[in-house]
Amino acid sequence: MIAELLVLLVMPALLATAAGWDLASFTIPNFIQLGMLAVFVLLVFALGMTPGVFATHLLAGFVGLVLGFALFALGYVGGGDAKLFACVALALGLHDLLDYALVATIFGGALTLCLLAGRKLPLPLILAKQKWISRLHDDREGVPYGVALALGAFVILPHTEIFRAAAGI
Repeated sequence: MIAELLVLLVMPALLATAAGWDLASFTIPNFIQLGMLAVFVLLVFALGMTPGVFATHLLAGFVGLVLGFALFALGYVGGGDAKLFACVALALGLHDLLDYALVATIFGGALTLCLLAGRKLPLPLILAKQKWISRLHDDREGVPYGVALALGAFVILPHTEIFRAAAGI
């Protein structure tokens, strides 16, 4: 029951919070990543994860951290995005990491293209009065990849091993 709540409610709530926060401020606060880490630790115990499975999750988190910070160092994503990617990779595990990365990358590309196209259009005055919308429309700003990372996780989560384990299937 606890594992189901963590995977079906807590993790999606944290991801939705990350997406909303990133959309509004181009930041993802550390309490979200800490929450994701806490979810994983609780899942380890709630699911009775074997040392081998635990190790594959740690490896996925490490790979996610290395990839995320490589993209951060190159200026493609923010630090919060890199940390969120690593936390989601840790929770999903090595088996589902490639699928997650692919889906999140597709959403990231679509989000980038939409923002670039939208930034070429004039922003209606009523929307320009909203600071966060005006900032999203600004050519000098980046892309809130936390949105793509969260969407990727939402899409892939029902197909992951951690979901099946939590649901008892």
